[in-house]
Amino acid sequence: MPSKYPEFQGRPIRSIYKMQPAPVHSVMLVRTQEEALRYPTGTIDLGFCEDNGFVVNLEFDHTLQHYCDECEETQGFSPTFTKFHEGLARQVIDRFDLNGKKLIEIGCGKGDFLNMLCEFGGNSGIGFDPAYRADRDPYKNDQVQFFTELYSAEHTKHAADFICCKMTLEHIPDVVAFVSMVRQSIPDGHDCTVFFQIPELRRVLTDVAFWDIYYEHCSYFTKGSLARVFRAAGFHVDDLWTDYDDQYLMIAASPAKPGEERAPLPQEESIEELTAEVDTFTQRVEQRLGEWRQWITDSHAQGKKTVLWGGGSKAVAFLTTLGIRDEIQYAVDVNPHKEGTWIVGTGQQVVGPAFLADYEPQQVVVMNPVYREEIAADLKKLGLDPELVMVDHTFSRQS
Repeated sequence: MPSKYPEFQGRPIRSIYKMQPAPVHSVMLVRTQEEALRYPTGTIDLGFCEDNGFVVNLEFDHTLQHYCDECEETQGFSPTFTKFHEGLARQVIDRFDLNGKKLIEIGCGKGDFLNMLCEFGGNSGIGFDPAYRADRDPYKNDQVQFFTELYSAEHTKHAADFICCKMTLEHIPDVVAFVSMVRQSIPDGHDCTVFFQIPELRRVLTDVAFWDIYYEHCSYFTKGSLARVFRAAGFHVDDLWTDYDDQYLMIAASPAKPGEERAPLPQEESIEELTAEVDTFTQRVEQRLGEWRQWITDSHAQGKKTVLWGGGSKAVAFLTTLGIRDEIQYAVDVNPHKEGTWIVGTGQQVVGPAFLADYEPQQVVVMNPVYREEIAADLKKLGLDPELVMVDHTFSRQS
C-alpha cells in the first residue's frame, strides 16, 4: 500500500469513488477566470479500509498543496456560523474549565476561534496556520501569538493545558503520525485535553454528498475510525459527538498511560454498519450525479437563471464533479473577500448577494442547507423570491 498511509499496510482496501480532474485547492482566491480554468488538478480515488474503517484519497499528493494567506477558508461573515462558533467556544470553555489556561490551536485559520477562547475565558494562546493574517484580526489580543506556518515537530516544545485542532486533520494523509506528534507534545502526567473537529463521513455517505468530497480532504472519518486513530496515537477517547446539523464530528481526548486501555464508546459505529453505508453510497452515487446533471441541463434549456449560494469548497466540488460551466454563471458568497474571484476548475464568478438584485435568478442552489433561513432572509431584503433548491435532497425544493 502507499507509504503515505502506513496505517493501511497489509489491510484490505477497496476503491469506492473516483473523480478527476479535481482542483488541488478549493479555497484559494483566484483573481481571473483564465487562471481558474487552468488551475492545477489531481485525482480523487477514495479507498475504504474494511479493517479499520479509514477512508482516504489514495491518489493524494501533498506536494501539490500550498497553504498561504491567499486561502480564504473563513465562514465568519455568516451570522448563522458566527452564532454557532461563539456558542461552541463558550461550551468548550465551560466543559473543559478553560479559564486562565494556556491554549494551542493547530490550523487556526484567521484566528477567530482561538481569539474567542482567549477573550471569553481569560486564556493565553498560540495559533499555527499559514493562512492567518494579522490585518484581518479584529481582536489584537496581546495574549495570543500566531505563527504563519504549519504545525510540526519543532512546535511540540510549546506546552499547553488545552490543544484544539479544527477542520485540519482531514487535510493530513498520515493521521496516526500527526496525532502521535500531538500526543508527544504533552509531558507525561500533565493534565491536557485535546479537542479536534472534522467533517463527519457518515452524513456524506448517507446523503451521497459528493459536493463534500474534494482534493484537500485526503482523510475522512466517522466516530469509530476517528476514535481508533486517537487510541493508536496514545490517547483515551473521552467523548465523541456531532454538531452543526451533524456536519461536524468532535472528539475530546486525554493522554493515556502506557498499556492503559478503555473500551470503545457506545456511539462508535461498527465496521459492519460503516461497510453497509459505504456500499449504499457506491450504489447510489452515479444516479445522484445523473439526476443533478439532468436538472441543471433542463433548467438551462428552459432559460432559467440559476446561481449557487456558497462560493467555497462545496461549490468547487459540486461544479467540477458535474462538469458544469455555462449552465450556471455565478456563485454567491457573503464573504466580501471572495467577491470578484472565480471558482477554480469551472470558472464561475463569485459575487456578493447585492448582485442578485439586478440579475434576478429564478433558482438558487443552497450549497449548505444549514444556511437556508439566512439565505431566504437575505433574498427577501433584496425583494427576491427565487426557488431554493437544497443540495442535500435532490429535487426536494422549498420556496
